[in-house]
Amino acid sequence: MEGKVLARIGAVVFVAIAITATVIDMTRQEEPPPVSSLPALQPPTDPLRATLRRCQQLGEAASNEVECLSAWAQSRDRFLGRPTTHAAPQGNEGQ
Repeated sequence: MEGKVLARIGAVVFVAIAITATVIDMTRQEEPPPVSSLPALQPPTDPLRATLRRCQQLGEAASNEVECLSAWAQSRDRFLGRPTTHAAPQGNEGQ
């Protein structure tokens, strides 16, 4: 009988500790992360991106604008890793 009583006492103590730990964890209040007083870093604005966005909003009419054609050429050169040329492409050459 001594072993059964000791086992029961051990089980009761274990359950009591588990309940206490659960209650403590549930009542703990989460502290919000500290707010940084430093301003958020904003990437520098890219004028080419703004021009491409405007040309995208123009739709099909953008294919007749020299500025949009130039922006598309610069974007293509940037993507392909070629040195960008800032000169506007000449439309209808040799036709």
